[in-house]
Amino acid sequence: MSSLYIDIRDDQWPLVYDDKYNVSFCGFEKFHVFDTKKWRNIIQYLLEAKFITPECLVKPLEAKENELLVVHTKKYLKSLKWSGKVAMIAEEPIVACIPNILVQRAYLKPMRLQTGGSVLAGKLALERGWAINVGGGFHHCSGGRGGGFCAYADITLLIRNLFMHRNVKNAMIVDLDAHQGNGYQRDFMGVPEVYIMDMYNKYIYPRDEEAKRAIRRKIELGNKVEDLEYMLKLRKNLKGALNEFKPDILVYNAGTDILDSDPLGHMRISEVGIIKRDEFVFEICKEQEIPVVMLTSGGYLRKTARIIADSIMNLKNKGLIGCEPINKLEKF
Repeated sequence: MSSLYIDIRDDQWPLVYDDKYNVSFCGFEKFHVFDTKKWRNIIQYLLEAKFITPECLVKPLEAKENELLVVHTKKYLKSLKWSGKVAMIAEEPIVACIPNILVQRAYLKPMRLQTGGSVLAGKLALERGWAINVGGGFHHCSGGRGGGFCAYADITLLIRNLFMHRNVKNAMIVDLDAHQGNGYQRDFMGVPEVYIMDMYNKYIYPRDEEAKRAIRRKIELGNKVEDLEYMLKLRKNLKGALNEFKPDILVYNAGTDILDSDPLGHMRISEVGIIKRDEFVFEICKEQEIPVVMLTSGGYLRKTARIIADSIMNLKNKGLIGCEPINKLEKF
């Protein structure tokens, strides 16, 4: 049994969050392109809308070294004790000048907590039919290498724990972040039990050709893609993927950096387009009775927090999520 697996009350939502998810570098984070308070802002919008109460939320446990070693090499974890290495991963040069003890507390500990949240969300999705980690989705990190603000391989760890501790035989990753998910792709290269569908802008980071060999359904988009083309390709390819492969669980990496004017995604998807995208993924999972776990992943504009909150509320309004436990997945 994973030490990151905890039981929750029937009245709690499988909505995983801790206020310690948020990153603070003595104010330097204000200069980073990433909104390091995005996760708190999502929850704040949900609370202000009276959609949830604080008691509804599930607090995860931090992924400690023994849990991380399920995926990561000792060499990689040791390298994170050097602030220069962390600065390269976080893409924030000033971090190299900060004592590592502060880097651990301000950046890596929140990332480990979000990683624990992803692992827990995998378990909860089996029990409830769905779960959302309001964080995680560190899809550029593999067992031996971090990058792109991703220090821990939470997606790989989520799936490996389900294989080890639950009767899960296979999994599908649907990555709709604007960037290629090269981290877990390197981890699951040549693993037939993990089906990877990745739809991303082919002209931006990381352009990892070796990792692309792990993708079973690859949808490469160009710059300035708009809603109609995006949704047509998503609907066609996700239906096609689920015709080819019947997963025990679907891991949905729901990056919002596809949003129009995002400085790194270079795509032109509207706010409504993102909400409709999430709705379609949850809808097809519900139709086919596939547990789905959503991770919020990338998104580099301040307004993405409100869009994610609106999307979660839309999922509830459409009857695609709720807090009721389910019994149909007893085989897990």
